[in-house]
Amino acid sequence: MSMDLDDQPVSIAPGAQQQNIATILCCNCGAPIDGTTATGALCYDCVKLTVDISGGIQREATLNFCRDCDRWLLPPNSWVVAALESRELLALCLKKLRGINKVRIVDASFVWTEPHSRRVKVKLTIQDDVQDGMLLQQSFEIIYVVAYQQCPECAKSYTANVWRAAVQVRQKVLHKRTFLFLEQLILKHAAHKETLNIREARDGIDFFFAQKNQAEKFVDFLNSVVPVKVKKASELISMDTHTSVRSYKFTYSAELVPICKDDLVALPIHLAKKSGNINPLLLCHKIGTSVYLLDPQTLQTADISSAIYWRAPFLSLTDTKELVEFIVMDVEPTNTQKGKWLLCEATVARASDLGVNDKTYFTRTHLGRYLHPGDSVMGYLLSGSNFNNGEYEAIDASNTYSSTIPDVVLVKKHYPHRRKNRNRNWKLKRMGKDDGELLPKKADQDRMDQEYEQFLRDVEEDEDLRATLALYKAKEKRDLEEMSIAETEGDDDAPNVDMDELLDDFDELTVADS
Repeated sequence: MSMDLDDQPVSIAPGAQQQNIATILCCNCGAPIDGTTATGALCYDCVKLTVDISGGIQREATLNFCRDCDRWLLPPNSWVVAALESRELLALCLKKLRGINKVRIVDASFVWTEPHSRRVKVKLTIQDDVQDGMLLQQSFEIIYVVAYQQCPECAKSYTANVWRAAVQVRQKVLHKRTFLFLEQLILKHAAHKETLNIREARDGIDFFFAQKNQAEKFVDFLNSVVPVKVKKASELISMDTHTSVRSYKFTYSAELVPICKDDLVALPIHLAKKSGNINPLLLCHKIGTSVYLLDPQTLQTADISSAIYWRAPFLSLTDTKELVEFIVMDVEPTNTQKGKWLLCEATVARASDLGVNDKTYFTRTHLGRYLHPGDSVMGYLLSGSNFNNGEYEAIDASNTYSSTIPDVVLVKKHYPHRRKNRNRNWKLKRMGKDDGELLPKKADQDRMDQEYEQFLRDVEEDEDLRATLALYKAKEKRDLEEMSIAETEGDDDAPNVDMDELLDDFDELTVADS
């Protein structure tokens, strides 16, 4: 049997492989390197000194920032929200660099700069293959210049007639108490962040939006917080006759129920019978998705939804401007209670009658937990009063309900020694509005200030109302200890807000703020 010589194993002497390795010298420093694997004539140390793997990456770039909405431009036409030294802003900075996709990013971080310098520095560490089997790493800094540029949405807000949808919120009452409450709900839930402009109007406020779906979203928010009736209208702006493409402007008219908190309501008799046969003369104790009514003589409650109200609308009998101050002479609590209310029998006298006559009034009230002999209380005086209201006349003429009309309806406890200019440890945010063509006169401004002060007092006195709002800590120059000493000076027995109920007002620092 013959064997081919090519099939026979060939023995290699030890050390022969090492003799085939070709060693060359570095052309720069003379260090020996492996010539079989090196594609160049440089060692690793010389490659680090002579080769720049960041040569194709720009070292300076520009970031466009809108100072009105605090957003950054993401090319080509997107605007994103990103705080300084955040991951979102770092990703935006890396996307702005040309040639970054040719290397591998190992690390990226911000380098601190002065806030007013309008400069953002990023330290970047990259890696790249320069020779076969040779991986080079390099770190360098990139400087971004912050340039101010107005985004299209903010540019539209300063231009007339660019809105595509408007929501007209109206309430036909003589005061702004419900609007003050609605303003705080809008601010708490940030429902106004997509508006182009907010403008004061007669009997209400107008909200302007760039898109129809933004206005519809705002209308849905209104329906979820207050009883409102919405009507929609559209206006044709332009039409392309070739493609039949039309452009419209949409207007949503949102009318609030003209009944406010603490108003006295004369409910229609047929509606009172449908609402659990409640007494038609009721007190509005809260405004939410419905009108919440309370019978102060029996603690029976009724909820009138927006759909039921607008089917047969009615007006309030009287509002808080007609409140009269009474002095509690005697209080007798009963065993009837419901939640925070306790039914009691009270004897009161008008504060203006003290020292003049001895006339007193007997009534039943829901304020049994809060009233004591000698306290002041605000209420409606029905005895001897004439109301131009058809529902009240029907109640007075009815044999069933005429005997249930009290002489006095007590509404809330009054604090006569409350200081006018109180140093509150809390504050509420206000919504920036354009006065438009309605320039407030001095008398109107004084009336608005009084209504806002009354709203602040309602927030202090009503815990349920305070729970639905966002209260923030006031930024005072003096210490809270000095404030507490000032609060104790004088006879101010009005309730205060606990610090535990307040939020910290941390405003994010932006380039515009600096």
